[in-house]
Amino acid sequence: MTEFMPQTEIDNRLARLQKELQQKNLDGMLILQSRDLFYFTGTAQNACLFLPQSGSPLLMVKRSLERAQAESPLHTIVPMKSPKQIPSILAAHGYTGLASIGLELDVLPVNLYNSYTALFPKAVFTDISPVIRRLRSIKSPYEIKLLHQTLQVLDKAFAAVPAFLQAGMTEVELAALFEANLRRHGHSGASRMRAFNQDFFCGNICTGKNGDTPTYFDGPVGGQGLSAAAPQGAGWKTVQRNEPIYIDYTCMLQGYTGDQTRMFCIGSLSKKMERAYETALSIQQEVLKFMQPGITAEEPYFLALEIAAEAGYADYFMGEAPCQVKFLGHGIGLELDEWPIFAKGIKTTIVPGMAFALEPKFVFPEGAIGIENSFIMTESGPLCLGTTPESITFL
Repeated sequence: MTEFMPQTEIDNRLARLQKELQQKNLDGMLILQSRDLFYFTGTAQNACLFLPQSGSPLLMVKRSLERAQAESPLHTIVPMKSPKQIPSILAAHGYTGLASIGLELDVLPVNLYNSYTALFPKAVFTDISPVIRRLRSIKSPYEIKLLHQTLQVLDKAFAAVPAFLQAGMTEVELAALFEANLRRHGHSGASRMRAFNQDFFCGNICTGKNGDTPTYFDGPVGGQGLSAAAPQGAGWKTVQRNEPIYIDYTCMLQGYTGDQTRMFCIGSLSKKMERAYETALSIQQEVLKFMQPGITAEEPYFLALEIAAEAGYADYFMGEAPCQVKFLGHGIGLELDEWPIFAKGIKTTIVPGMAFALEPKFVFPEGAIGIENSFIMTESGPLCLGTTPESITFL
């Protein structure tokens, strides 16, 4: 059964956003991106939300009005045939003479931006996306509950792998069985990315040398994929004995995404690969001991680099040189690349309520190996959301 977002949750979010509008002296803002719309309204229908500096929000819906009215707790939800009607709809509700308006300029296409500047020729538009991303990075108890539920589904899927994993099956067959388990327990079947052109299905399975196949996606492990049109993740390679089997998947429940990676092997792995895995676990352990509220997001990344270098794996950490990615982890929530990002130059202060994944991984010619877990930052440090054992599963 579909669970709709509580009105108190929406009210609190809108109140925090209105406070930001007042501090920035903006008359109001227009929210167009689907994940932001869902966060502030409880519906992901094709719509535009106007939030004034003070007063009630107005949700204008192109499609589907019926569903938006059923899904969102907002009081004023009206039809909109075209965005060209937005000025007149706002005027009909008493919102005229808007001189300063916030927009999500990090994701808004230029042509769409130009159309909105034409609709409001006397207004000055300001990028409000950093404010939205900062507000969204602090999860409420309601959101934390949903993330816990999401990781429970991932835990069940990983626990089921030994029952169907076998040599000779293709990577995509393994992916299909893993994904079927996720879907049976409520996975929505998608994973959202805010970054441009970072399409991401919902997971990545790489076995053996396929784990060393680089690709466009900004992650440590690429994979062959099924075609040049979708060059990432599970491919047609068959699973072999005595090779690393890397399973990295997201799961989305009620819009919220968790992320987890575990390793499997049919037979045994080389001492080199086992040592690299122990180093990945050590990086995670040391980072978690170091992380406390108040540190900056770049500090855990620097610590991870140091440990990887001391182990002799600097050229293989988070990808094989020169195809390494420059981060240790990322925020999770309604999108897979939320704040904070644990990378050089990111001065974001880590505070309680932030949700994130840490993924220390290594990529060698023999394949990919590593760990990933999802966490909530608490007053006393990170709390792991999942319960799947971290040891490599040997069959």
